[in-house]
Amino acid sequence: MKRLAFAALVLTFIVVVVGAYVRLSDAGLGCPDWPLCYGKPIPEAGEDHRAWKEMTHRWLAGTLGMLLFALLLAAWRTRQSHGLASAIAALVVFQAALGMWTVTLLLKPAIVTAHLLGGMTILALMTWFFLARLAPIVRPEGSTLRAPAATALAVLAVQIALGGWVSANYAALACPDLPLCQGQAVPTMDFANAFHMVRELGRTDDGDILPAAALTAIHWTHRMFALVVLAVIGWTAHRTAKVYRTLGILIGALLLLQFSVGVANVAFNVPLALAAAHNAGAAALLVSLVVLNFFAFREYPSSSP
Repeated sequence: MKRLAFAALVLTFIVVVVGAYVRLSDAGLGCPDWPLCYGKPIPEAGEDHRAWKEMTHRWLAGTLGMLLFALLLAAWRTRQSHGLASAIAALVVFQAALGMWTVTLLLKPAIVTAHLLGGMTILALMTWFFLARLAPIVRPEGSTLRAPAATALAVLAVQIALGGWVSANYAALACPDLPLCQGQAVPTMDFANAFHMVRELGRTDDGDILPAAALTAIHWTHRMFALVVLAVIGWTAHRTAKVYRTLGILIGALLLLQFSVGVANVAFNVPLALAAAHNAGAAALLVSLVVLNFFAFREYPSSSP
């Protein structure tokens, strides 16, 4: 169970990062059909490189799905966290549906963002599942970290959603300067169209072209909330280091690295490598905060019969 859970956790992280890479390299519609690619399970040798990127992601996701269902079977056989394993398996099925709709509905921002959040949620649940198999020794004083741990995780979840919305709407360069946005602290913005969930890519709810002010609002909101994330998770890392020194330092380091990569993306006009690294950093920070929450909310594992 430990080995299977660890393999599933690692592969989940890989699938999340590769999925972001596919999306950021404009290969999300590299295969216009689903689950095949131009009616074939394997793209032809001379096929567009975007098709190969898309199918590689699908193969990895399919492998992960089989691995998670194997984990589900093992969990039910051993009666170990079978409820959590069932929830993960159900989420995988829904995630596959989101992957299909991402293609068939032509990259609707709401579906693309939901697909990202689904992947991150599976990653978080797999982290918890794996830790439960390890049953690490945690300290009773870890309960003092419950409020900051839960708050930090919630704040990061909001920021990941905002980041996904930026990517899904191609708003990464709506504010091309730093630290201001278009030379202003508060530029002209259109929040009504920016955060309207049910609409086509690049269009308003009425079908008109999405105004630049809406893209600015999307980017500016993500950038401003990053300051909230920096403050809340920074405070959490400081509190954590007093109880779990190594974990606190790790959370702080990942936070600073992620913030720096975000700034670098704007400074260097969002190169693909840095954009993918930004997604990977968010996933790594998520894992670290899930570990913290596990320690904070499970402080007496040895008291269980």
